[in-house]
Amino acid sequence: MFSGSIPALATPFRDGSFAEDQFRALVDWQIDQGSSALVPCGTTGEASTLSNAEHHRVIEVCVEQAAGRVPIIAGCGSNDTTNALLHLTFSKKCGAAAGLVVAPYYNRPNQEGITAHFTTLTESIDLPLVLYNVPARTVTDIQPETVAALSQLPGIVAIKDASGVLDRVTEHRLDCADDFVMLSGVDELSLAFNAAGGIGCISVTANVAPKLCAEFQAACAAGDYAKARELNDVLYPLHKSLFSDASPGPIKYALSRVLPDFSTDLRLPMTPPSEASRKAVDAALEGAGLI
Repeated sequence: MFSGSIPALATPFRDGSFAEDQFRALVDWQIDQGSSALVPCGTTGEASTLSNAEHHRVIEVCVEQAAGRVPIIAGCGSNDTTNALLHLTFSKKCGAAAGLVVAPYYNRPNQEGITAHFTTLTESIDLPLVLYNVPARTVTDIQPETVAALSQLPGIVAIKDASGVLDRVTEHRLDCADDFVMLSGVDELSLAFNAAGGIGCISVTANVAPKLCAEFQAACAAGDYAKARELNDVLYPLHKSLFSDASPGPIKYALSRVLPDFSTDLRLPMTPPSEASRKAVDAALEGAGLI
C-alpha cells in the first residue's frame, strides 16, 4: 500500500504558532522532489508539543495541499486509546489515506495491552493503520509475535519499524500477513532493511534531501544495490548528523540551510542544536551537494 521515500515532515513554527505558509511550501517541494507519501504530525513533526486543535490543523493542511498527488499517512499516536481514536476519526474525515499510530508511550502496557489498543482502534474506525514501533522513545516495544498477530487484522497494513533490530525485518516478513508492508524508521539502516524485505522508509533525512532519498529507494526497489550503496554513502553522513543533537533541532536547521524561508523555531522542551551539531549538518549537506 505504501513504499518508497516517505518524509516524516517537520512542522514549522513562527512566533510560537504553526507557520502554515511554510508548511504548504514544504509539502509542494516534497512532492515535486519525488516523495511517495507524506507523514504530518509524527515525531519529527513535534506532535507531542501540539494541542489537539493544532494537530488536526497540520493534518488538514497537509491533505489539502497535497490535493491527492500523494497519500497522506497522518500521525495519530497517543498513549491514550481514546485520544488516538479522536485523531484517526479526524484524519479519516479530512481525507488521509492512513493513520500512523505509535505504540502507547509512558503507560508501558504489556503485549496484551498493546494488542488491545490496536485492536480497539481497528474495530472503531475504517481507516488503514500503520504500526509505529520506536522503543527508544516509547519504552514500550511491539514484539515480533505481536506484530504478526496484529498484521492479520484487516485494518493494519504496515509497520514503521524504528526498533533498530534488523533481525525483525526477516521475522516480520516470514510471520506477518502476505501483503503487510514493512517500512524502515531508521534512515541509516534503510539499505540493510530493504535488502531484508523492506520496501521504503518513513524518513527524517527526506525532509531535506527528498530527491536523493527517492532515488535511493527507487534503486532498492529495482534491485540495483550497487547504485543504492553509492547513494547511501552520500546520504549516510547526513543521516548521522541529523541526530547529532536532539531531533528535530538538527533537521530544522538543515531545512533552513536548504530552504532559506524555513523557520528553525522549536517548542520547549526542545532547544536549538549545538554549534558542533550545526557544523556537522553543514558538512553533510555540502558533501551531499545540497548547499
